[in-house]
Amino acid sequence: MIATARETVMAAATEAGAPAAMSKSETVYQRLRGRILDGTYSSGFRLVLGQVAKEFGVSPVPVREAVRRLEAEGLVTYTRNVGAEVAGVNTADYADAMQTLAVLEGVATSLAAPKLTKADLDAAHKINEEMRAMRGENFDPVRFTELNHKFHEVLCATCPNAHLHDLLQREWERIGLIRRSSFTFVPGRSRTSVEEHDKLLELISAGADAEEIEMAARHHKLRTMEQFLARRAQRS
Repeated sequence: MIATARETVMAAATEAGAPAAMSKSETVYQRLRGRILDGTYSSGFRLVLGQVAKEFGVSPVPVREAVRRLEAEGLVTYTRNVGAEVAGVNTADYADAMQTLAVLEGVATSLAAPKLTKADLDAAHKINEEMRAMRGENFDPVRFTELNHKFHEVLCATCPNAHLHDLLQREWERIGLIRRSSFTFVPGRSRTSVEEHDKLLELISAGADAEEIEMAARHHKLRTMEQFLARRAQRS
């Protein structure tokens, strides 16, 4: 993956021998954000400022600053008389995020395609075969979703538009909480998803035009969204 601007600056400073220490607020922000995105803190988890401050060995001030940043990103909600909680993603938010992701991923894949090497495509094929082998009795929806994300990371990694790729990474992170378990709701999607991956790899390997690749990647993402939402509607 392409490093974020912050990571790039910090790496450059470290190589130059300059200190790359983060502020207390930044440290708390990064640690809390990491725990939210990796699922350690799930939807509804309460972030009690005093407890977080004690655990991280800081005063409540940098914790409050970090929580405000997370709230601005939509990862945390704050309710009077309740406090800060890890945000859930409702159906409307999920649909909006997936539509955005479909557009960004489609364009990024089409721009990255001409720059993908044989090694890149081999890596993508290997991931897809692991996904294929998981279907049936060995199906693990969480692992399948992780592999699905890795597959698309490989296909988008060589996107020459760094700004676009950064936006894509942010959307991947934003929807990460739902995507980790999305195939739990639509296990049948695993079969068609792998087959659509095959088609996408065929298009890239054959040197198909950018628009065809973009549309294939975009519709692939939208089909997952449509099936997920349909399944949720049936359960409600």
